[in-house]
Formats: sequence, structure tokens, C-alpha cells
Amino acid sequence: MKIINPFDESVIADVQEDTRSSISEKYRAVKNGQQKWALVPLKERIACISRFCGLLEEEKDTLALTLTQEMGKPLWQSQNELAGAQSRIRFFIENSEKWLADEWITEEAATREKIVYEPLGVIGNISAWNYPYLVGVNVFIPALIGGNGVLYKPSEYATLTGAHIQRLLYKSGIPEDVFVLVAGKAEAGQALLDLPLDGYYFTGSFKTGQYIASQVAGRLVPVQLELGGKDPLYVADDVADLRQVAEAALEGAMYNNGQSCCAVERIYVHENIYEPFVEAFAEATQKMKTGDPAAEGTEIGPLSRKEQQAFLTDQVSDALSKGGRLLAGGHAIAGKGYFFEPTVIADADHTMKIMTEESFGPVIGIRKVSSDEEALELMQDTPYGLTAAVYSSSEERAHRLFSRLNTGTVYWNCCDRVSAGLPWSGRKNSGLGATLSHLGIRAFVQPKAYHLRG
Repeated sequence: MKIINPFDESVIADVQEDTRSSISEKYRAVKNGQQKWALVPLKERIACISRFCGLLEEEKDTLALTLTQEMGKPLWQSQNELAGAQSRIRFFIENSEKWLADEWITEEAATREKIVYEPLGVIGNISAWNYPYLVGVNVFIPALIGGNGVLYKPSEYATLTGAHIQRLLYKSGIPEDVFVLVAGKAEAGQALLDLPLDGYYFTGSFKTGQYIASQVAGRLVPVQLELGGKDPLYVADDVADLRQVAEAALEGAMYNNGQSCCAVERIYVHENIYEPFVEAFAEATQKMKTGDPAAEGTEIGPLSRKEQQAFLTDQVSDALSKGGRLLAGGHAIAGKGYFFEPTVIADADHTMKIMTEESFGPVIGIRKVSSDEEALELMQDTPYGLTAAVYSSSEERAHRLFSRLNTGTVYWNCCDRVSAGLPWSGRKNSGLGATLSHLGIRAFVQPKAYHLRG
């Protein structure tokens, strides 16, 4: 399997793909290793993870450069991702003992009662390429702390990063038969689905998530899916600083080249401020620096996948053919690398793909609305339910909208952020289950009820 740098299309590595046979062997090894790992005291398991967190800091320069080279995000954003991963890991280190401890329900009665939390067993973690550290640690860190074995399949677009993760986990004290990397594309993922695992945890597209759920439904084991979104942002007409809001919304739309599940993917603006907003937004977009992701100051690097250029071109062409107004960008950039210009289309509507289909790139549509009610109706017009943002000077005004939005996360005067202390979950086509918070710690264990008499 060739690992290609999306900036210059050079081959930076060749990786041996796993076969169905090698994946089965890895499963048998992890199944045996997990039983021993579950007997390791919780404090010792947490200590291994603490050492891993420290190693991420020690090797952050090498890790960030590898990430930038294999998936194209600007180097400073790769560095931010590593810092964010360390922050999340520290949350798990500091909170896991509390949420995995035996829980006494009745201690004084003739029959004492308690809940004990036990590992699931061997879980499959089919991870994503856009934030391989952040979405990875959401799963394999609490899974390992909880006493599970992990078969970890990174995306083929982040395999080298996955290899770094495995190496550093081993260096931190995680046994080699407890966490094992599976290298490959869809065939490797299918092989994992065909194994009798004790849980399946996937981050990626709705289509693939739906397929995974259907494939393993008959086993009645946990299936957790962190899927896509078409996340809306509404700018009310009472915002204090319109230009500042435009710049914040732009960052939410374009960060990581727009390749984020919770990226801002469509914007609704009250008609009283619509024209000055789109003018400020377009002006800020035109100033964004596109180029070598390893160079200082680059804000937009290449897309991770070449085929996404044609996909985004089609979305833009569709919008323009239906009356959209192009304010910036609009084209794939010719030459080496999978580049696409940061693109803004005003006067968008819901007949256009750019407002209804997940884009996953540096493109955004903006629509004028006459009221909060119209904004709410359009924000809800989606099969997805990941996040939604409202910019307004009034928290009460925002809350009136939040109470009626069917999404896992809502933002007031911010967007495109994740906190380790809060659950990360989607509704409708955006997924099943939750990572992060105490819910994300207990997602990798199962309760056992104890009735004790005598």
C-alpha cells in the first residue's frame, strides 16, 4: 500500500497490508492478551497511558510532520491536534478511576448491592484520517484503561500516524498483544467486521457506518458510530461585532481544509446584516494563504484525497447553475497536489448540493433568512444532527433555538470545538453512542450487578 503525500503526490512510504489471515492471527493474539491485561490493576493501566501522553509531547515535532506529510493539514494544525490529544488523554487519566470504581448501592441491608464495571473484551477501532489522534484517543485510550484489547485500524490515509501510535503505546508499557494495528483499506475493515469482536467503534461517513451496523447487528454487541454532519451556523441580527463573527465562522468552515465532522458546512444570516456579513466573510476568505502545509503561515493545505477535488467541483457547479453567487474561489488548483481554493457561495438555497450534502472541504454556502423561525426551519432541514451554532448577543435568544434543534451539540458564539468533559454524540445520521465525558469512559465497560448476602 503506497502512502502518498497529497501536497506533491510523492510516495513517502510503502506499507504491507494485512491479509484476512494475518488479521485473524492478530485477533487470536489480542484475545489472549486481553485476558491478562484485564487483571492488571487499574492504576497500572492508567500509568501506562500517562507515559504515552508524555511520549506524545516528547516526539511532537516528528509526529506532527508525519501527520502533515500523509494527510495534508497545515503543520501548525497538526501540532494543535497533538496538544488537543494530550489534553483529552489527561481527562481520561484524571477521571477514569472515579467512573470505573465499584459502585455500592446498598451497604447496610441484609443483602448488600453493588455494580462492578468489567471490560467488554476485544474491540475493533476503525478510525478516521482527518483527526487521527483526536478521534483515535477518544476510543483506544478509554478502551485500554477499561481493560480491553484493541484491534486498531487507522485509515489508509493516516497509516504512518497509526504506526507511531502503536510504537509509542508499546514504549509506554502497553503489551504488544493488547493493542495491535491492522493496516489496509476496505478489505481490512471487512475482515474486522467478520471477526467475533466484543464491540465495534467507527468514525467516518454515514454510508460506511450504516453498513457496519447492518453487518454486525446480529451479534448484539456494542456498536458506536461517530459519523458525518452538515452543521449549520446562524448569525442573528444583534451580533456585537459582525466582522469578528465572520472571521470566527470562516475558521469554523475552513479549519483542517474543511475536513472536519463538526466543520461549519452552511451559514444562515439574518437579512438585516446579510450583505455586510457576506462581504466581510468573502474578504477574509480571499486573504487565506493556500500552499505547502509544512510552510509557516499556510492556512489551507491540500485535500487528503484526490477524488474530493471532483466532488467539490460538482457541488460548486451545481450551486452556480441554480443561482448561487460566487464570492471567492470555486476551482481545483491545477498542478501537483490535491488543492481546492477556499470557496464562498452566497445566495445559496436548499435545492443546491452545497447546502444539503456533506462537503468535507474548504467550501461554504451562505443563505439569507428573514427571522429566527426561518433559520430554525432551515437548520433542521437535514438528515444529520451533529452540531449547530448560533451567534447572537442574547443567550436567551440562542437557547430558544437550542431547545428545538435535534443535534448532539450546540454552540453559542463559538463553533467547531470539542471538550473532553462533554459527551461527543450525534443524532439521526450523525451517529450512535457517545465518546468523551464520563459516558465515553463507560462506553468501553459493561456493568455487573452484585447481590451479596451473608
